Amino acid sequence: MPYQWTPDHPEMQTGWQLSLWPYRSLLRKDFVLFMGATAALVALPLISLLGTVIVWALLPFFALMFWGLWTAINISYKRGEVLEELVVDDTTAHLTRYNPKGDRQEWQANRYWVSVHLHPKGGPVENYITLRGGDREVEIGAFLDVSERLALYGDLKRALRGDQAS
Repeated sequence: MPYQWTPDHPEMQTGWQLSLWPYRSLLRKDFVLFMGATAALVALPLISLLGTVIVWALLPFFALMFWGLWTAINISYKRGEVLEELVVDDTTAHLTRYNPKGDRQEWQANRYWVSVHLHPKGGPVENYITLRGGDREVEIGAFLDVSERLALYGDLKRALRGDQAS
């Protein structure tokens, strides 16, 4: 799951933290391997054309394709650099969202009044999760998969309920 509880069992603690981030199917180390394999596959047809004028005609197109692929994947990485941290202690719940462009959004409410809500069909995504408390309602984990949001909803309900019971 692309989220982590600190400590591992928040329903047994008075204070805890939840960190969420988007899932990455292509890790940085795999990115290097992918680009290397792509360069090798692109070079195969060029090897047979070495010593001819045609290689100079095709080389700019292969270089442009390689540069475009590199740029597209890097832009995807930049857009996916989102981190949400929910910190709950004895008195407050504090949600901080770090956006890809470096700006930060924050929300804070009295822990006792914070409630978790699931919107199965009514939100911008299926199984949309919001936290309500204080003077507004904020989303959490909208970048997660549908099943991950459903699991997160149950975990958040248990953690907040367990937190309030102590």
